[in-house]
Amino acid sequence: MTPEELVFDHEQVREHGFEPYEGTLLDVRTVVAGIPRDVKDGFRFDEVPWSRFGHAYGSGSDVPGLLARVRSTDAEVAQGALRRLGSSVVHQGTVGAVAPLTVPFLLRVAADPSAHHRAETLGLATAAARREHWGHGTRTTFLRVATRELLCDCGGYAMNWSIEASRNAITTDTDLLLALLDDPDPELRSSACYALSTATGEAARITDALHARLTVEQVPATRASLVLAVAELAREHADPRAAAWAHALWTDPVRPADIRVPAALAWLCLVDDPVPDALRTTLDTLVTDDLARLLADVPWIAHVDDNKGLARTLDQMVNDAQPGVLDPWDRPPA
Repeated sequence: MTPEELVFDHEQVREHGFEPYEGTLLDVRTVVAGIPRDVKDGFRFDEVPWSRFGHAYGSGSDVPGLLARVRSTDAEVAQGALRRLGSSVVHQGTVGAVAPLTVPFLLRVAADPSAHHRAETLGLATAAARREHWGHGTRTTFLRVATRELLCDCGGYAMNWSIEASRNAITTDTDLLLALLDDPDPELRSSACYALSTATGEAARITDALHARLTVEQVPATRASLVLAVAELAREHADPRAAAWAHALWTDPVRPADIRVPAALAWLCLVDDPVPDALRTTLDTLVTDDLARLLADVPWIAHVDDNKGLARTLDQMVNDAQPGVLDPWDRPPA
């Protein structure tokens, strides 16, 4: 495909679908996979085709400038750039086509101990690798990274491709993220769990690292994140061992509540069994206002509801309650 042909033709997509662009230089999965390691490590933004892909407000040509400011030594400058970048590339839960190109660079900022807002930066990279669930904390959605049905972003690009490209980028940089499981900042450790669970590969190695960290982790929210990350990877990669592991955790009276309750949520997502009375009793005993506060910032729970996440999740999983937030893009026909 020549430079003159690098134009996304929406008429062609309407007639033939996205397949004619698969594997071409307009397939963001192909482009992200082709970014050399030294370009990513050196933050050589000028060697990345930002303007070829868009975000909620138009061309991605403004993205490298924002990424450069995210690396600023001034915390306020970095914060402002990060928020503006996030509102553009992951706009109201819609992953823009340019978003995956930011992921390798955001991961490297998050991995830099001298950078500001590292957990938030990693959170943005992870948001590009997930479909927003809009308050759905059900047994079928709570641990779901993405969906197979065709989704399009604000510019009509295949959002499925963008999410897959971001997940692949995270997989490529697995080693960077595994190192963050031992970072002194517990919020960053939780963010690393949330990111690693989106990986399209390296599942066995990541799972082993998560299990190892769980044996030494002391922070409740991070322990919960480790449990849920193991379960999400297992669900994504069809690991049949995880359900028994989660069951053993939530039924173990020696384990703390911040492990047992997330393990119960994990088990409910990994099996089709009816909710057993023993689990209901366990949750009635362990779930308190204090536990809800401790787990409020666990990414999976916070993304169901940033105020009453644990309560709403449990209500949906155990009582089949309706999701607390509706998808604004999912409106009934007039």
